[in-house]
Amino acid sequence: MVRFDSVQKSYDGETLVVKNLNLDIARGEFLTMLGPSGSGKTTSLMMLAGFEPATHGEIYLDGNPINNVPPHKRGIGMVFQNYALFPHMTVSENLAFPLQVRKMNKSEIEARVKRALEMVELPKFGSRRPAQLSGGQQQRVAVARALVFDPKLVLMDEPLGALDKQLREQMQYEIKHIHESLGVTIVYVTHDQTEALTMSDRVAVFNDGVIQQLSAPDMLYEEPQNSFVAQFIGENNKLTGDVVEVNGGECKVRLPDGTELVADKVNVKGVGDKTTISLRPERVEIVPTDSHQNQVQGKIEELIYLGDHIRIRMNVCGNDEFVVKVRNRGERWDLKVGDSRMIGWSLKDCKALDAVA
Repeated sequence: MVRFDSVQKSYDGETLVVKNLNLDIARGEFLTMLGPSGSGKTTSLMMLAGFEPATHGEIYLDGNPINNVPPHKRGIGMVFQNYALFPHMTVSENLAFPLQVRKMNKSEIEARVKRALEMVELPKFGSRRPAQLSGGQQQRVAVARALVFDPKLVLMDEPLGALDKQLREQMQYEIKHIHESLGVTIVYVTHDQTEALTMSDRVAVFNDGVIQQLSAPDMLYEEPQNSFVAQFIGENNKLTGDVVEVNGGECKVRLPDGTELVADKVNVKGVGDKTTISLRPERVEIVPTDSHQNQVQGKIEELIYLGDHIRIRMNVCGNDEFVVKVRNRGERWDLKVGDSRMIGWSLKDCKALDAVA
């Protein structure tokens, strides 16, 4: 459906904001561009929309080059963070506007507006103006307007950024369900990794103008390919050390305090390499047994009760920001700040990664 072919973007002719982007997006896919501010994700979306020209390379839509096609002729729906609704128009008039621009007849416009309002569960709000709607309702109208003319592709730029947490989560599911029911191709930009994991078929993680990893959400979380992705996606414990032994897909890593750990060798090259070990807090157990390949002593620095789990911050191997998440099973806890406890984790949950390229 969409292809970026060696696309680059520079605003000043010197610094590349997007560096040699090659990306294929399938028809009907929900692809999220995820990354911190300045990573190139929004610029990539704006080039696809036609609001920014590519400095180098070509963008294709349905197999056709579109670099020289103006935005209004690309057949793309767009949802912005600030909704961009016309305040002087009613909801129905806002939805009718893109249809009138396309010179559709009145009966067709009325039918499409009615269908779009029903799709976002606002069938009785057509006569209201945007100012008479809540933030969530305005966002629904913005989504409906992007979909009302049956675009080939819908682009969403941080569309839920202005909503509160509960409404934001609700809208994530609603947009996901709309995508599933219509089968439209969506390219979504966000810096919120939970949003990306919740909604997407695939996620492209951007940093410094380069896609660091392009994967399904579960693979992104379970199998990060470098330290940046591991740190950016979800909470993560980071331990740095030197590779002292390599055995097939495993390696032994010596930490600065002398502790040796075994880890899944993801992209370290060999003995002598510096490496960063990535370990998810929920994969660590407070263990009384010898069942784990990695076991170390840790001192409890902080206990935080969070309802469904207990967050335990510990000092482990000289790192006092090491976090363990323990599921709340309704048991009474005999843990307290200052306690020393043995903790452990399996080799497969412990990823030896190099620094980001």
